[in-house]
Amino acid sequence: MDLTETCVDSELVYDGGFIKVRKDRAALPDGQVHTREYVMHPGAVAVLALLDNGNLLMERQFRYAPRREFVEIPAGKIDPGEDILVCAQRELLEETGYVASEWTHLTTAWPCIGYADERIEYFLARGLEHQGRQLDDGEFLEVFELSLEDALDWVRQGKINDSKTIVGLFWLEKIRHEWR
Repeated sequence: MDLTETCVDSELVYDGGFIKVRKDRAALPDGQVHTREYVMHPGAVAVLALLDNGNLLMERQFRYAPRREFVEIPAGKIDPGEDILVCAQRELLEETGYVASEWTHLTTAWPCIGYADERIEYFLARGLEHQGRQLDDGEFLEVFELSLEDALDWVRQGKINDSKTIVGLFWLEKIRHEWR
């Protein structure tokens, strides 16, 4: 069964500096036409930065939309035309001050498939060396170390409830025998 929906026409309803919102009319598999509204996002990277002692680099920062602090793995948006590995390297250095000598692309995930085209590219970074943070203007966050076991406990306790971080931690838990 073909489930493909095909765009009949498309309207840009919001063009922001970071996101765009489109309203399309799409032909469904049964021939009907329905409206589809969605956010266009440039995509992001998320980094599981593993220190030599086995701990992860984590961040605590305030997120404006939900108006609260979150504990997260380092992450950031992909700039237009930017290679995803270059983006991951840039974000790790900017936010944590670390560079890594070993990079592995783990997976791609789509966190909001019902209303956005955002994708997150996950990387494992090892061989970390501190060089000094280079935070973006207007960016404030705290960086700290946390063991994978403690991070997973924090997920169970609700202390970590950011979906990209949960996906990354669960992915790392599944492959940890490969990096020990």
